[in-house]
Order: sequence, then structure tokens, then C-alpha cells
Amino acid sequence: MTKIRTAGTRRIGRRELVTGALALGATLVAPAFIRRVSAQPRLSGPPFTLGVASGYPSPTGVVLWTRLAPSPLMPAGGMPPEVVPVEWEVATDDRMGWIVQRGIVGATPAFAHSVHVEVENLEPGRWYWYRFRAGGEVSAAGRTRTAPTANGNNERMRLAFASCQQYEQGYYNAYRHMLGDDLDLIVHLGDYIYESSWGQDHVRKHGAPEPYTLDDYRIRHALYKSDPDLRAAHAACPWLMTWDDHEVQNDYANDRSEHLDTPEWFLERRAAAYRAYYEHMPLRRSMVPFGPHMRLHARVAFGRLAQFHLLDDRQYRSPQPCPAPGRGGANVVEGCEARLDPRLTMLGEAQERWLMAGLERASARWNVIGQQTLMAQLDRKPGPGQRFWTDGWDGYPAARRRLLDYLGQRKPANPIVLGGDVHSFWVTDLKPDFDDAHSPVVATEFVGTSITSQFGRPQAEVDALMADNPHIRLGNGTRRGYVRMEITRQRLRADLRTVRNVTQPDAEADTLATFVVEDGRPGAIRG
Repeated sequence: MTKIRTAGTRRIGRRELVTGALALGATLVAPAFIRRVSAQPRLSGPPFTLGVASGYPSPTGVVLWTRLAPSPLMPAGGMPPEVVPVEWEVATDDRMGWIVQRGIVGATPAFAHSVHVEVENLEPGRWYWYRFRAGGEVSAAGRTRTAPTANGNNERMRLAFASCQQYEQGYYNAYRHMLGDDLDLIVHLGDYIYESSWGQDHVRKHGAPEPYTLDDYRIRHALYKSDPDLRAAHAACPWLMTWDDHEVQNDYANDRSEHLDTPEWFLERRAAAYRAYYEHMPLRRSMVPFGPHMRLHARVAFGRLAQFHLLDDRQYRSPQPCPAPGRGGANVVEGCEARLDPRLTMLGEAQERWLMAGLERASARWNVIGQQTLMAQLDRKPGPGQRFWTDGWDGYPAARRRLLDYLGQRKPANPIVLGGDVHSFWVTDLKPDFDDAHSPVVATEFVGTSITSQFGRPQAEVDALMADNPHIRLGNGTRRGYVRMEITRQRLRADLRTVRNVTQPDAEADTLATFVVEDGRPGAIRG
């Protein structure tokens, strides 16, 4: 690959901008665009306030992201209503001295002047650095990496997964600790933003009411990215993403809102939320939303070591069974016969088939299934009888049984389920029939606690549930944090990392527990 030596920061002339973009294959779509970039627009301030990010690495490429927003908490981010040219560069060194690719892309008002560059023709399995230029300003450099080749026998990878970061309830110092973990990848499993204000002892405020419109959701996303630790984590390595409910509204299911709003109205709100989500994440172009519809589930391979299957359990799911009178969403139920209906689905029929087909074809040593919540059965009633929460997989036991039966019958290599949502750590053995002591363990599950979102159940209550849930190895909601994983060909190691106090931005972190899963032996062993 030809290397291009940079000459430092400078303005780009119109002819150089156009010819360089055409030569390097950047997104330059129409003569109208060429006319409109005849001069660099004057911006009201530095445009890279939301930082930079990358995601979805392949062996030859990666997605690069930024959004121009001189005034991020204002409508339109303080940007003029015109297309703005953005130059991107990829280098092999952290000083950006050896540029291996560059191009020009148009940041449009329609997508809040966000940029999603899908860089190709990179070398597999190596680190790169990247940056953007616009309006005479240069972004900070981010670091990213490509995946190993499809047949690459990579020996090790390190990742962290996280979820549930209610801005008002704490600082994102968990991300600061991730920076010292030598990570190849961060996986976010949902509730990146919260639409609602709740909880106690807030350390900072949303400063705006609940979002409903596109501008509302754009401002909420921009507020969350004002946290410096979150921006630093995005700039440190590539991310994989999925959402949960709070990116739109608490407990929504498909087109049914928690408040039973009319489906037509709610889908308009969902369309606004999905568009803002796309605008603020390092997502592939194939994930661009069309109204209230957005294809987010995806597969990403990391050589022959790990295959990631990222799921969406909100957009296609059936409404939760046995809701409270006059409302939608979750409920805690006993004796709810509707819960057992085999027609109920968490993933939708098409996504369920897609997941099983991907597991069938996977050749990696480990199959990592990233989804939103606790998959294992959790009987919430100590002693005789059973009580279940319907927003998680316990509301859809037939759908869960289909998936776990498949894992037991087809036996894809080393299925590991990741989850979030419940603001607590859980380590479980996944079995097709949780009420049968002889049902085999077919997969291992790790659920991470929240980055900041508060946990409402005393630990004594969690401990009291263990006797009725013998497949659960650990349940703990005492602290916020994340899960760090190291995957090798022989084993997977998971460290449950906790932050001592999220109300203090400089709080230290500890390891609550470590578990190991051996290759070919489902079930976690306490390390």
C-alpha cells in the first residue's frame, strides 16, 4: 500500500478537495455537492465537540465516525443548513505521520452533520489512528484496529462490555478504567441514553424534558457524549453496539409504548429516536434507518477465535404478556398463562432464523451472543411457587426454549451469552429446562452491571433467590461497573469490574469476581 506523508494541518482548496475525493473513493455524490463545497463554510466554533469513534472492524476495514457540532446542545448543533466537507485520514502511527488512506465526505444537515466513513483496503489484524478536518479545524486522533483475517489463528483478544449509563446518576469513570485494560473491542448492550429522569442523589442533570422529537433526541445524545471518559473510550478502540429500551422509551415493545400511545404516534417517535441513534454511533451504512425501521442486528468475526452475534430484542418483539391494567411494558407475574404462548417472540421470526443460521455456519472457536438482558430463568419468589418479570426472557419462555434447544441440539462451538439491562451482575448456566435438574448446560451467560444506573433491590433479596435458582452462579447488584473479558483458544476469562463510587469522577475500581469457561465445557468456574 502506498504511504502518503502528511504535511500537517492546512486548508483544502476546492479543486484538491474534489479531485482527492474522487481519486480515493470518498462519498461525493452529486454536482450540487461540488458546487456547495466551493469554499470552506465559516463555523461558529470548533466542530469536534462530540469526539471521534470507530466500530465494526473487518479484516480490511472499519467504520469511522464523528459529528460536527460547535454548539452540541442547541438544535442543529450550531451548524449552518448546508453540506460541509470533512476530510478524514488514517495513519499507521499515533502522530499521524504516515497516512495510508484519506478522503472527503459530505456532512449533511439531514443527518445532523454526522459522518460515517467505511474505510477499506487496510491490513488485517493491526492498529491504526485516524482524524478528521472540517472548517479549518482538526479533530483529536482516535485509535482503531482491523480484525484478523477470516482464517487467522489469532491467539488472544480482550474486550469489555457495558450497558445502562443514566447520565444523572453518576460519572462514567468505568470507561476511564477500561482505558487501562488493553482492549481490542468494547461492546455496548443498550441504554446508551435514558429518555427519562429517575433515581436519587443526582450528580448532574439532563437539563431538558423527556425527548419526543428528532431535535430532542439529538440533544440528549450530545449531552451524554459530553462526558470526557465516554469520549475517550470511543476514541481508544472500535465498538460494537446494540440498543435496549431507553434509547426510545422505557419498556417499549415493537410498536407498543409503555403508555399505550397510538401505534402511529409512537412509531413517529421511534423513527426520531432511531435516526438520532444512528447519527451518534459508529454504525455501518447498511444500518441507516428508514423511518421507524433500522436493521441493527449484525455479525462481526474476529478471526477464527471469536464470532460476535449482536441482537435487537426491542424492534421485533411481541408485547409483554399480562401487563398491569391500563398500561404496556413490564410486570411481575404469577400464574400468567399468556406468558407460555409459543407465538411470543423476543427477536422476531426473521432475526431468530438469522441467528440460528449464523451459529450453524460459524467456524470460530467462541460464539459470543450480545443481547440486552438476563437470559436465564429467574424465579423471583423465594420458596413455593414462581414469580417472573415479563420484560426479560422470562416473559418469553417458549422463545428462549427454542434458542436453548437449538444450542443443545446443534452444538455450535462455545456459545457465550452477554447481557445487561438489570443493573446487576449475573453469571449463569443456560439450560433448555431450568426446572429440570438433569437438563444439560448448553451455554454460559455473563450479565454486566450498569455503568451508572441505580439498582433497586437489596443484596439480601438477591441472595434469598439463589436456592430457587440453582443454575445461577452469582448475582450481585451492589456496585456499578462493567465486565472485562480475555478470550484465548483454550478458555474465556471474565472479570467483573466494579467502581467504588460513581458519584465521584476519580473513584477507583476493583474486581468483584473472576470466572473462567474452558473450551468445550459450558458452564462458568469461579476463578
